[in-house]
Amino acid sequence: MRKTMSLKQLAANRRNAGKSTGPRTVNGKAVAKMNAVKHGILSQEVVVRGLHIRENPREFAALHARFVESLQPVGPVEEMLVDQIVTAHWRLRRALTAESGEIALSVDEGAWNRDRPPHPLVQWSKWDALGDPVPLMQDSALGNGIIERWLADLQSDVEREGELTENVIQALVRRFGDKPNTLTKELETLRSQLQQNPEGLEPAALRARQKEETLAYLDQKLRLISWTKTDCKEREAKEEQARQAAAVLPAAETLEKIQRYETKLERQMFRAMNQLERLQRMRQGEAIPAPLTMEVAERS
Repeated sequence: MRKTMSLKQLAANRRNAGKSTGPRTVNGKAVAKMNAVKHGILSQEVVVRGLHIRENPREFAALHARFVESLQPVGPVEEMLVDQIVTAHWRLRRALTAESGEIALSVDEGAWNRDRPPHPLVQWSKWDALGDPVPLMQDSALGNGIIERWLADLQSDVEREGELTENVIQALVRRFGDKPNTLTKELETLRSQLQQNPEGLEPAALRARQKEETLAYLDQKLRLISWTKTDCKEREAKEEQARQAAAVLPAAETLEKIQRYETKLERQMFRAMNQLERLQRMRQGEAIPAPLTMEVAERS
């Protein structure tokens, strides 16, 4: 049911509305004109205007205007408290920006470092540290790619030589730093088996069979390496996604620094809001009890 407003209430509302139409006196209007100047000074102190980071003073002005419109400060003390609230809020936004920037830097820098190919000598030393580098190479897309290229070169050498010779195998051994390994040992075993001739084939026929079986072996080996390389790429992509997800949280030291900064600003902002509310209620005639204070002294 709609409530009917009496003439007395209507007159009171009109009087109250007339009180909030802005300054009317010459002195009041002069004070109001200085608001832009005071805000401009505040903006110069708060808004960052650096070479590589420039905050928008218009955004700060709009934020300040919204708080002034909402909180309606009267007098220099209330205006000062509103300025403190706006400043704390603006700096809190900056803290969130810093946190976002730290996250982006952590994720992007980590991905960039991992995307850079390691120096061949450094990577080789890691693979060669355990003696036989082949198993470690087969556990990464990079290592499988290298073995794939070396086997393709060996396949070309067999095509040219017409068989798997000792010189062809030794060329691969040299690529592994003149150290025998799993792969070269397999090739030595294959060569020994291919040299057997229980059927008594003529040298030309035996040579042709050796070449055919060697190329078939290498084709099979290359298909297996290609599959393993693809599997490693998929696994490494998932690992990279996991690393980037983990990097979304800033480092503990940075996160703690940002949180301390935010906590300090929130306390400043809410303290100013509480003080402003007390002043405004007192100005409106309410009896506000004195705030409770407590002094904490450290024992010597």
